[in-house]
Amino acid sequence: MMFKNKKAGRMVSLLIIMVLALTMLQGCGGKPASTEELLANMQEFSTPDGLASIYLNKDWITEDVGSDTFITAGSKDGREAVLLMRFPKGGIYPVDSMESMQELVETSYSVSDDVEADPISIPGMNNVKAYTCKVTSDGTTAAGYLVYGETDYAYYSIGFIANKITDKIKASFAASLSKFTEVVPEVENNFTSEMTDTIRWFNAAYAVLTDLNNWDYNLFGGLPANDESASVEQELLKSWWDVTDKASADSTIEWILTEGHRADYKETVQTLLDVGLGDMSAEDVMAMLTASPYNMSSEEAQTCVDVLDMYAQYGETAIDGWDYCRALSLMGYYYLAGYYTEQEALDKSLEIAQTMQPLFGSWDELMDSYLRGYEYWNGESSDERRGIYEDIKTRDDNPYAIDYNLALTKTW
Repeated sequence: MMFKNKKAGRMVSLLIIMVLALTMLQGCGGKPASTEELLANMQEFSTPDGLASIYLNKDWITEDVGSDTFITAGSKDGREAVLLMRFPKGGIYPVDSMESMQELVETSYSVSDDVEADPISIPGMNNVKAYTCKVTSDGTTAAGYLVYGETDYAYYSIGFIANKITDKIKASFAASLSKFTEVVPEVENNFTSEMTDTIRWFNAAYAVLTDLNNWDYNLFGGLPANDESASVEQELLKSWWDVTDKASADSTIEWILTEGHRADYKETVQTLLDVGLGDMSAEDVMAMLTASPYNMSSEEAQTCVDVLDMYAQYGETAIDGWDYCRALSLMGYYYLAGYYTEQEALDKSLEIAQTMQPLFGSWDELMDSYLRGYEYWNGESSDERRGIYEDIKTRDDNPYAIDYNLALTKTW
């Protein structure tokens, strides 16, 4: 259940509008001036929230595009423009990696003929990559000079658009970015309990999902508890779980703890056994289910074969870990969304953890069951999530370093 931001489509449309508004008709060449000479004619331009800035020519004008994290500015004659976009990590934006940011920009701007250029040195920014390219929107094509990078706090895309990217423009852009600054805001976190090993045990149970969402598995629920995360979690819970308040939260956790997908799995297994498929080979099951009277597709029949194979190897409790891990993740989400108090969420988490812990002998056993449940629910390979699990175990802050058999007690 990876969090998908529903504002992505609106933001992509906004980016297209920005390109249309600032596409340049003419360019200018000439011998580049020195960085000092260029900066003498520049001043600081900041994002509306004041958290990021670069230097641009003093006579440039900005355009309000309705985003506190963008700088959109151009020369008065309309020949040049700069677009800076900041995507804070772990937030509500449709970017969770350098790759996804570059994909978003290239898709939104119809980028073509991109050629990697020498990276620009930007203070405090890592993994900087630069490209010259063409940008096309609504039939209009301009030249682009795109720079991508990241800080500990955010991902950045900064683009210079003109009719032609000259050495003069490159030098001016480099001078602008040499004055890049970022202010990392203090993040409010209303979670008051000490992060004890018991709470970290809760977090470990759904750390794969937390990491997949680009959140922090060292925080209860994966995000700091504040108004912004409340909005994020409320949208997530509504979209994925149809949870909108305390009553629907209670009903959903009751369902997952008493039934969940493991009940559907058991029912499916029993149905397949009742029609005599349990003693048949995979080939015979496929042949039977794709023929009359079942007439299943090969994909549907293969799902049945996979369920039978899972049952043969792991029995009727094969996917129990899937439900219990998600139940613990819901407790964190409920707290962040404001549907449960901190005490309610932690107390219920302890109850769930004490129930599930004896069902498995190790983190590996629990996660194997979780991943089988993901495959049963989603009908797809769990290789990506398994890769995340294995990677997390190699990190310095590996949550699975906590003893699986830890005595789980109330510590808050």
